[in-house]
Amino acid sequence: MGKGTKLIHSGHEVDEATGAVSAPIYQSVIFAQPDVDTVGKWEYTRAGNPTRAVLEETIAELEGGKYGFAFGSGMAAIAAAFFIFSAGDHILVAQDIYGGTFRFVHRLLPRFGFKVEFVDTSDINNIKNAIRPETRALFLETPSNPLMKITDLRAAANLAREHNIVTIADNTLMTPYLQRPLELGIDIVVHSATKYLGGHSDCLAGLVVTGKERLAKEIRFIQNSIGAVLAPHDCWLILRGIKTLKVRMEQQQQTAVLLAEWLSGQPEVVEVFYPGLPGHPGRELHFSQAEGAGGVLSFRLQNQEQARRLINSLHLPVIASSLGAVESIVSLPATMSHAAIPEETRRKLGLTRELVRLSVGLEDFEDLQADLTQALEVARLSQD
Repeated sequence: MGKGTKLIHSGHEVDEATGAVSAPIYQSVIFAQPDVDTVGKWEYTRAGNPTRAVLEETIAELEGGKYGFAFGSGMAAIAAAFFIFSAGDHILVAQDIYGGTFRFVHRLLPRFGFKVEFVDTSDINNIKNAIRPETRALFLETPSNPLMKITDLRAAANLAREHNIVTIADNTLMTPYLQRPLELGIDIVVHSATKYLGGHSDCLAGLVVTGKERLAKEIRFIQNSIGAVLAPHDCWLILRGIKTLKVRMEQQQQTAVLLAEWLSGQPEVVEVFYPGLPGHPGRELHFSQAEGAGGVLSFRLQNQEQARRLINSLHLPVIASSLGAVESIVSLPATMSHAAIPEETRRKLGLTRELVRLSVGLEDFEDLQADLTQALEVARLSQD
């Protein structure tokens, strides 16, 4: 089946017990056992729930893995992936990752004895030079958020395999519709399903997928032990969102390409970051491992006052720290999604206050273009 068809026909489109074409919501914490000596398939929702199982099996199928796990948030999913490692382990992490991930690995993991090192993973040699005997994990995000830096997933996976290092890739921006890291050799994929998979800004969720039984056993143990599982109704919301992922992603991407091209020609815009643009660093590599450029772009204005005025003058996009929803969302990463990164580090990475991130929604291109036009005019006049 084509990738769009699989979003709808993943093997769970009809409930075997009732014939329902929408997965039933099993809003129950406990499941009755046949007798005191027999444990049935379902026992306690923290350990497993029929609705959650449908979502977990669906995302595993879509990512080309075997084992899926649903968590209460994207950060809970990312935390679970890291918690399969132990104190003293050295972990390599891509530099310009999502701010919440940075906060977790920079401030929390060291408390448990983890040795974290940030690396510019867009150059495979940087990864190679950072590997130590005690390196156990490599965490990647490509395209990176919000600078859209591209990492070679195949090369990173091959290098890590040579050193017995587990690779983890955050695939939130691309989704399995556009990119499937497991098929490129990555060991674990994580998602903030709050974003494109849910798609409607109404459900907080995280997902983890792997094709390796050994890693799956560890993640399942952590999921059950910590208990940050996704509730049955929220699982149903993500399943519903997945069914429309193709049409949403295709439309958002189509508009994002047009906006990126148009913004590149505006005098107030210094630089646009979007893998779909000719000349974007790593563009050819990106399209060798992904099937599209996605619906998120960033652009840099001449100064922070222009960026602030532009964001505050927009009417259609909402100002928020999320992405991947039906409505367009605009943010200033330096003070919002990536505020947890120390200012000096942000400056070195280029996450300055002139940088605006735009998650393109389902509004018509002409309306978004007109809104950005008037907002750019406001930003320009502020400097006159």
